Amino acid sequence: MNLNVVIEHGEDGYYAAHCPALKSCWSQGRTRDEALRNIREAIELYLESDPNELPEDRDHEVVALTL
Repeated sequence: MNLNVVIEHGEDGYYAAHCPALKSCWSQGRTRDEALRNIREAIELYLESDPNELPEDRDHEVVALTL
């Protein structure tokens, strides 16, 4: 399964990452790569706790978007 991920570079120097398809699934990291690793772990934990929270459309692609 692939999910979209949004990455934003904050004023504090950290990168914030979230998955819009999964309500309240956020993470961060000092680098873009660390933020991606952390959001992947957050998504895995999120889905482990409630697999019924999967979006209906399972044909998403994993992408990191810098805004």
